[in-house]
Amino acid sequence: MKAIQFDAVQVGDELPALQLPPVDRATLALFAGASGDHNPIHIDSDVARRAGMPDVFAQGMLGMAWLGRVITRWAPQSQLRRFDARFQGITHLGNAIRCSGRVVEKLDYAGERCVRIELQSANQFGQTKIVGEALVALP
Repeated sequence: MKAIQFDAVQVGDELPALQLPPVDRATLALFAGASGDHNPIHIDSDVARRAGMPDVFAQGMLGMAWLGRVITRWAPQSQLRRFDARFQGITHLGNAIRCSGRVVEKLDYAGERCVRIELQSANQFGQTKIVGEALVALP
């Protein structure tokens, strides 16, 4: 990974987007195992339907992890200073999620030169699922 330099980054720069395949049951089961989030609403159709959902759906933290990949494919995780997210919609089975980021500010933070990045994930229908923000220190 080529190091991103603070002086080379401009407000408005887009981070490389992450396009994911449609969410399927295997992805949800694998994430449940990896994360320890075994809430049955994400892996058991009967439980999801009893809760009023049409079927199982993605864990919110899975969506946040995808946004994290946008950041860490652009800059090393060691340069991440803050990462926040707001969940705005449910990611259903079959949703093909696209995660994107854009530099919105350059600033000094705690003695480091940083950029503030707005993040978003949306499905193939343009429905926003998660919005977030990250602060990344750059040399």
